[in-house]
Amino acid sequence: MKVTILQFPGTNCEYDTQHAFKDLGAETEILWHKSENVPSDTDLLVVAGGFSYGDYLRSGAIAKFSPVMKAVKEYAKNGGKVLGICNGFQVLTEAGLLPGALKRNEHLHFLSKHHHLKVINNDNIFLKELNKNDVVNIPIAHHDGNFYIDANGLKELYANNQVLLTYTDENGETQNPNGSVDSIAGICNKEKNVFGLMPHPERAMETLLGSDDGVKMLKGFLSA
Repeated sequence: MKVTILQFPGTNCEYDTQHAFKDLGAETEILWHKSENVPSDTDLLVVAGGFSYGDYLRSGAIAKFSPVMKAVKEYAKNGGKVLGICNGFQVLTEAGLLPGALKRNEHLHFLSKHHHLKVINNDNIFLKELNKNDVVNIPIAHHDGNFYIDANGLKELYANNQVLLTYTDENGETQNPNGSVDSIAGICNKEKNVFGLMPHPERAMETLLGSDDGVKMLKGFLSA
């Protein structure tokens, strides 16, 4: 399997992501944002975390204008699988590939810690290695992770099983760290080929580092 990892100025999780997928046995390539094409042998395109363009305007708002994003949209439109992690999630919402928006955390503080998540829907390639209602422990590291969508949009997300993950405590009870609507931590598009989440599964690949719960999350893409 070939995983292509997108890199903008300010991206800082591309090598973590590359390491995670290499450990799972995937071939990887890091793609600079000025590229105008997605490699034809790409099985999964990952928009990695970081601070694209320094987040100087609004997280992901400048990155959406990078030359590569036209190719990313075409790749997704043709059914290609796309995963946006943290800033990558923000980029995908700004580019219109995922609904909703990410705004400042409710208490305006940068959050960096492990946090539990509950699997809401696993009828997709991303979370198929997990069971519905499973609770996983995945690091978060964001300042603008407060997911917002209006009431009609939220209703549509639930109707189409697009809500994938919510923030909880270790028992699966709601524990919202950033003010996200319905404590949402991750979603997908209607077609279930574009995925976004604020937590970092690529940082939860080894028990030595606090959790290996990210393994099953990312492994879903390799077991297609």
